[in-house]
Formats: sequence, C-alpha cells, structure tokens
Amino acid sequence: MNLLDKVQRQLAALETQSLTRRRRIAESPCAPRQTVDGRPMLAFCSNDYLGLANHPRVVEALREGASLYGAGSGASHLISGHSRAHALLEERLAAFLAPNLVDARALYFSTGYMANLAVLTALGADADAMIFSEALNHASLIDGARLARAGVSVYPHGDVAALAAQLEASSASTRIVVTDSVFSMDGDLAPLPELLAVCERHGAWLVVDDAHGFGILGAHGRGALEHFALHSPNLVYVGTLGKAAGVSGAFIAAHAGVIELMVQRARPYIYTTASPPAIAHALLASLDIIEGEEGTALRAQLAALIAQLDASLTLTRWQRPVSHTPIQPVVIGANEEALRVAASLHAQGLWVPAIRPPTVPANTARLRITLSAAHTVEQVAQLAQAINQLEAL
Repeated sequence: MNLLDKVQRQLAALETQSLTRRRRIAESPCAPRQTVDGRPMLAFCSNDYLGLANHPRVVEALREGASLYGAGSGASHLISGHSRAHALLEERLAAFLAPNLVDARALYFSTGYMANLAVLTALGADADAMIFSEALNHASLIDGARLARAGVSVYPHGDVAALAAQLEASSASTRIVVTDSVFSMDGDLAPLPELLAVCERHGAWLVVDDAHGFGILGAHGRGALEHFALHSPNLVYVGTLGKAAGVSGAFIAAHAGVIELMVQRARPYIYTTASPPAIAHALLASLDIIEGEEGTALRAQLAALIAQLDASLTLTRWQRPVSHTPIQPVVIGANEEALRVAASLHAQGLWVPAIRPPTVPANTARLRITLSAAHTVEQVAQLAQAINQLEAL
C-alpha cells in the first residue's frame, strides 16, 4: 500500500499544478468535423496537415493492402516481416528525397519515435562520439541522445554561433548535430542552411527530424531539405508518415552506407515486429497525392488558411510566436488560464488542446492550433472569432 500511496500522491501533485492529462475518445475518422466523446466537434488539433488520413484513395489503398498482404507482418524485418510493400515504399521514399541527398536510400520504421531512437543510438553508438542537440528538440530526440553511448551537449535554440563554438571545442571522432526542422510547439523553422554549413566545416552529421515539414514544405512536398534547397552527404533525414502523409510510421533517408549501418546497428529496427504491409501499401497512395497536382493544390489551400488565421487573430494580451507553418500557437501563460480557455472553446464545439509543462517551458502554457488543408475558410473564421472574444474577457 505504501507504493500505491506514493503513486496517488504523485497524481495528486499533478492535479494540483493543473498538469493532469486526459484522453478523449474520437468516434469518427480523423477530419475537421469529428464525433468526440459522443458530441460533434470542430477539431484544430490533429497533425493531418493535408487531410489525407481519411482521403478516399488512401483508405482504398489500405483496404487493397490488407487484401494483398493480410493484417500483420508476422516478424521483424530481418526475419520474415519485410514485405514487397515495405520494399516498394523504401524505394519510393529514396527516389523522392534523392534531389537533396547523396546516394539516397531509405529505411521504414513503425513510428517516428522509433526512427529517432534508432538514428541517434546507431550513429552515436561509440563512446568517443558526441551529440549536439537543439534545446527545443522533440522528446524522442532527447531520449535517443540519452540512450546513445555518445556524450551530449545542448546548444541554445537556433543559435548557430553557439553550436559552432561547441563543435570547435570538441575532440570527438564522430560529431552528430540533431535538430527538429519545424519545432512542434512554436511552429518556427530551424536555420538549416547555416547549420549544414557549420556541420560540413567541422565534418559533422546533421540529423534533421522533419516530422512537421515532410509533405508540407517545398514545392513538391519533399520537406525542409527542399524548402531550403539543401544537398549534402552530411545530411541524415527523418520523415514522419503519420502526419501530412496521413497514415502511420516514419523513415530515415541518407547515404546508402548510413542506412546499411542502421540495418545492422539500430536496435529499434532490428528487435521489433515490422508494421503491417498494408500500411506501407497505403503510404504509396499518399505519396502519389503529395507529389502530384492534388498535393500542390492542398499545400496552396493550407498556406491560404495559415495566412487567414494570422490576419484574423487580433490578440493584445496573449502572445503569438511567428509561425508560417500549420502549427499556430497562442501562448497564454498560466496553466489554469490555458485550461480555462481550452474548456471554453470546447463548450463551443471547438477542439483545441491546452499544452502545458513539461511539454513547454513553465509559464508558457498555450493553445496549440493546428490547421489542415481540409479546413474551410468559414471554420478558420469561427475559430479566430472565438479566440478573440475569449481574450477580451
């Protein structure tokens, strides 16, 4: 009972600080209009940036994949679970990223978290390696750095000069710089061209987690590397397939030698059952949309909605970090007020989450608004009006 008492005290402490997290149950497909806990809601909280999670072509491809390959893979990739669908997806992703990578090859993972753990523990497997991690990196990158045998040095957010000084002072035989491309709580972009120049000057890898950029950034949706027109053998790219691509999983794309090292060394890849082949089959349909004319139109629609929200929010008390991505935060400050505002929006049928520490720094609790190309002009106007009115109270 003493153990359970301690657990209850920990839970009570979270409740006292307004830090308790609660799940809601979505009863319909991921879309702007959803049924949640039995009531209709207008959602501004998913990462389905292009509206592909319930796209008819993608849904049909998932059905087709299940009929071709069954429900599961049965084993890890290196035993018997690597299907033709997985192989085709990896080939397609490598070709998609080839303009930005040298001798590109791709490796598919079940989740983005696993991909980030894999890349840092494999590249940073030696004790004489050093990982240089951006201060605002995603939790999966932080955990990957902790699990690696390499040392870890954190550089301030977006501070290329500080990173350069750290690299200059390091005697590590392998140096790995790792950063988000689009930061998930602020929506801002990392200075990737400057980071890559520093990495090339010091012979370091640049690992880019493009979870919120893949499919969105760049003329063809190739992500942050295309957006900044980057091309280098020093690049190691992680892309997520459960956000703009609308399905599930992630991948690492890099020089073929780096990917072969992942196959041989990356424990999150080696020691887990491969994802269902039907998922990979559905993702081929997602990539068709992202690369094609429809993808171009969806990105244009999304950009217009981002501009509309930016022009419509007239806040004076709450803060809005500059973001030109679908992630549009409204920083409120105190946990209690952020929860109150989110609850008020929820009462109006608007689903916008309140994000609190430790996900964001103390006293920066916020609404994390995410837009999708599937939203309408009228829906974005409704959200902006509701937030403006709440701030004025």
